[in-house]
Amino acid sequence: MLLATFKLCAGSSYRHMRNMKGLRHQAMLAIGQELNRRALGDPSGAWINQVRHRRSSLLGSRLEETLYSDQELAYIQQGEEAMQKALGILSNQEGWKKENQQENGDKVLSKMIPDVGKVFRLEVVVDQPLDRLYEELVERMEAMGEWNPNVKEIKVLQRIGKDTVITHELAAEAAGNLVGPRDFVSVRCAKRRGSTCVLAGMATQFGEMPEQKGVIRAEHGPTCMVLHPLAGSPSKTKLTWLLSIDLKGWLPKTIINQVLSQTQMEFAKHLRKHLESRPAAEARC
Repeated sequence: MLLATFKLCAGSSYRHMRNMKGLRHQAMLAIGQELNRRALGDPSGAWINQVRHRRSSLLGSRLEETLYSDQELAYIQQGEEAMQKALGILSNQEGWKKENQQENGDKVLSKMIPDVGKVFRLEVVVDQPLDRLYEELVERMEAMGEWNPNVKEIKVLQRIGKDTVITHELAAEAAGNLVGPRDFVSVRCAKRRGSTCVLAGMATQFGEMPEQKGVIRAEHGPTCMVLHPLAGSPSKTKLTWLLSIDLKGWLPKTIINQVLSQTQMEFAKHLRKHLESRPAAEARC
């Protein structure tokens, strides 16, 4: 009876449900099937409380009075797929080769991945708590051009729910102008699970941001940053950044490899400098 009532509230009582098509309709059907499964496996009714407290994940946009379009749902799915693929690459510890290492322990590793190409992995420890890094890298993403000279501008083109955004990034010239201006249109997804935060993304299409004259449209492959408190020192954060980029154009691989590994090292340096010069209290203003 509870399940039937819940289904009625969640779907049958809304007129638009009869007309929903495509991904939205499939999503609602999947939700109904999942709730059926959980009800049969948990006769105590505890699953009802989980639905009540996590309604955004189970009923998504409808209970939050936000109905995503099929295109928006496709962006959400693309962001989550990028996250899963990037985490899968990071989880395999074999085959990584050292590209660069600094005296402070910062290092860049690389690896060839089938169907992706060469990827780079930055590993650093930042003397700041996770929440501070999350604030700068996610909540204040559009301000990155103010402290990272490798980025001219990042603009959020569209926000989809609380986890997904479409961005346009204009990168500065690199390697003594051997690498001309590039821009990227990406879908980005941010997830926090307990003490771990994952920021992931990949190239996407966005009709309102066509290619710009004089700028080469490059593409991010599956990329991600993983943040978590350093074991034994919760006031410090371990940051791992997986970078996969197709810069397009006619560039020697040696130049590309040098630029990408150098970009990661410089990112860590500029991030630390920015965090030290901008106290947390000021950052929240």
